[in-house]
Amino acid sequence: MSAPIGVFDSGYGGLTILKELKKQLPQYDYIYLGDNARAPYGTRSFETVYEYTLEAVNWFFDQGCSLVILACNTASAKALRNIQQLDLPNIGPDKRVLGVIRPSSEVLGNFTQTGHVGIMATAGTVQSDSYLLELAKFFPAVKVHQQACPMWVPLIENGEYDKPGADYFIQSYLDQLFSQSADIDAILLACTHYPLLAAKIQSYLPHGVKLISQGAIVAESLAQYLENHPEIVAKCSQQGQLQFYTTDNAQTFEKQASAFFGQKIEAKHTDLA
Repeated sequence: MSAPIGVFDSGYGGLTILKELKKQLPQYDYIYLGDNARAPYGTRSFETVYEYTLEAVNWFFDQGCSLVILACNTASAKALRNIQQLDLPNIGPDKRVLGVIRPSSEVLGNFTQTGHVGIMATAGTVQSDSYLLELAKFFPAVKVHQQACPMWVPLIENGEYDKPGADYFIQSYLDQLFSQSADIDAILLACTHYPLLAAKIQSYLPHGVKLISQGAIVAESLAQYLENHPEIVAKCSQQGQLQFYTTDNAQTFEKQASAFFGQKIEAKHTDLA
């Protein structure tokens, strides 16, 4: 039995990943779930993020999904390893759950000439040190500088990402990042919400500093993964269809989602807990 590829985020940010998945792998069906009723995840404990993310994974499995993408850095940082190692053998030994941190880490070192990269993320992702650990495996010589940006997600989710009020918090966090090292020449937006701020962020960056969003990277990584795993491809339906679910108000989700996904969508409400 085939079913859509599941794409999960705590809110809207994962839609920037889904947008790229749809662009690079349009033949597949996707089902998106935003846990907006309990967002944001970035300030929550490891235990809470793990609990919420596992509930979401079980929800996707109940929809028949055999492949789930955690399109959320916080969930990838705080829940993915436990779910893969502790839960999947019991709840879905033939299913797969993938994240966004590893594929980003596999290529990030290729963007730097100086050997210094910046990670801008939620407090939860920074505290997990997931990027330090993963980048050390692929680019041990690269120095990683992390900066938590707790105000960015609220600005974005409240529609202030393109307003003058966002500028202060963009400049403030960039100043804090570059105070760690003036040699940073590549910055990863390690939260799937942050691409909505990319234009403003770019305007404050020193000349020559590369700003990297995750969508295309994750989509390319998934394409390679599917090429290497035909047994998973066989379980993924391919009719080019999209479904959207939220744990909060569906009409509110529809209004906000277009900014992230680039087109209007229709959403349904669902409960996880």
